[in-house]
Amino acid sequence: MAFNIGLLGLGTVGTGAVQLLLDKSGRHPLLQELVIRRVGVRSLNKTRAVSLPLQVLTTDLEAIVSDPEVDIVVEVLGGLEPARSLILKAINHGKHIVTANKAVIALYGDEIFTAANQARVYVLLEAAVGGGIPVIQPLKQSLGVNRIQAVTGIVNGTTNFILTAMHAADRAFNDVLADAQRLGYAEADPTADVDGLDAADKIAILASLAFGGRIKLPEVYREGIRQVSQADIAYARKLNFVIKLLAIARQEQTYPSNQLQVRVHPTLVPQSHPLASVNGVYNAILIEGEPIGQVMFFGPGAGAGATASAVVSDILNIVADLKTRAQASATNVTAHPLLTCSHQDYCRVAPMADLVTRFYARFLTQDHPGVIGKLGTCFGSHGVSLESVVQTGIQGDLAEIVVVTHDVREGDFRSSLNEISTLEAVDSIPSVLRVL
Repeated sequence: MAFNIGLLGLGTVGTGAVQLLLDKSGRHPLLQELVIRRVGVRSLNKTRAVSLPLQVLTTDLEAIVSDPEVDIVVEVLGGLEPARSLILKAINHGKHIVTANKAVIALYGDEIFTAANQARVYVLLEAAVGGGIPVIQPLKQSLGVNRIQAVTGIVNGTTNFILTAMHAADRAFNDVLADAQRLGYAEADPTADVDGLDAADKIAILASLAFGGRIKLPEVYREGIRQVSQADIAYARKLNFVIKLLAIARQEQTYPSNQLQVRVHPTLVPQSHPLASVNGVYNAILIEGEPIGQVMFFGPGAGAGATASAVVSDILNIVADLKTRAQASATNVTAHPLLTCSHQDYCRVAPMADLVTRFYARFLTQDHPGVIGKLGTCFGSHGVSLESVVQTGIQGDLAEIVVVTHDVREGDFRSSLNEISTLEAVDSIPSVLRVL
């Protein structure tokens, strides 16, 4: 029995997928039943890293999604359009979908999964989060009996590379970013990575799966890493922390049912924490649940081989189900419940003002006696308890003061900062970061 694949895109990930589909020796025997029928490309004349018959290539992407011989459409174009429209057209033609496109799923997942459920086809997206790290299917299947409490991840390799280099070599953000661009770890326009958009897409997907409800992407709180300075890196080190861009989805016991924190921001992580040692371009996702406790998924978060591994594994999952149905002559069998994404309701995202966490803040103040006391008074009047206060630096004629709080409600902490910023002795508050 043969299953025909239509591939949309032959860039880095598409090329990696084709290489796996052609190099079948020593891999899962189901690969023998996969046939690359059509591959959509921008140009037929481009020199490529894989050799495909010319008749397989086409610039007509719509012809692929409507081809009656294509069983599974693999979308690796990236971006929102035409990816969204092509996925929906493929679903309307009864095609199963495999995609690596976190942006289109995070923003249009409700529309796509509603259409897929109505058409009784699969949309699998293991490659959309964490590259080659298997985390989507484990959340659906292996961890399905757990009550998930939190998902905390380093899910963007570019920002992790930058922050790791800043820690290791005491270098400024802009210098390391330039290196990341030269090495191909960062795009010419790094906005999606360094401003946290990519990580927000990914945590929206993970939160939806972990907590059984759809997430509205605009409600995901997001901060990037541009404001992280060498001074913050140095203070974090002195205080036994490292700074990581974390994507967090958590359901606190004090929250109403189905209300979550969903957020992306740079965070001071204790050096003893499992995520603190995840460096370079690697990704890691820590899942906490009952009864499992903690389990962490670690590996390469991007790259042709890693992402193609996830793409082709999704294809095999669909093929295994289709083959089982065919052998049972079960044309009317419902979709496999552990492969589908069938929840309809939306999770409620808690306002950041209600978040309870520790904070790090760095102040530049006049170098006068009593300044620390005034800061403490302002904090105390808003119920903010300080864990540590450090004054070691001088910038010109200004003193540099760093505080780390105990757990505090974010709204109360922000109110205290508003009052502190009005003090005559306070020149500026250059940095505020959350602490894990």
